[in-house]
Amino acid sequence: MDFSKIYQSKVVTAEEAVNKIQSHQRVFLSGNCSTPKLLLSALVNNAKNLENVEICQALTVGPADYVSPEMEGHLRVNTMFISANVRKAVQEGRADFTPVLLSEFPLLFKNKILPLDAALVHVSPPDEHGFCSFGIECGLTKSPAESARIISAEVNR
Repeated sequence: MDFSKIYQSKVVTAEEAVNKIQSHQRVFLSGNCSTPKLLLSALVNNAKNLENVEICQALTVGPADYVSPEMEGHLRVNTMFISANVRKAVQEGRADFTPVLLSEFPLLFKNKILPLDAALVHVSPPDEHGFCSFGIECGLTKSPAESARIISAEVNR
């Protein structure tokens, strides 16, 4: 079977992808300019069906509905760097801050200090050989993606 058939068999909607995430799981969220916005939005929309899902992230930019007061008890962020969009949630005790050296960030997941159940990542479309790129966020996304049991990837065309 060539990779394009395998690829097409794995394509699902963002809603279907996040439905694999269950209560009490730890999820990595790719960040910076590579935040998978459709997957994150679908997770927020499904949050009422979840309890105590921990989202580990380095740094995100943009809207942060996933740290709003309504998410309490459903989604909780553990951020390794405090960006403006999650700062208030950390200050109010609705999100956690775990300071980590950038060089040690990948080791948290690789060495199972923070074992991952799932990873929400952002990738390029596959090339002619079936390979995708994590793009500008590859340094912080590769290790969590290799460590998670479930990987949901948003393809950026």
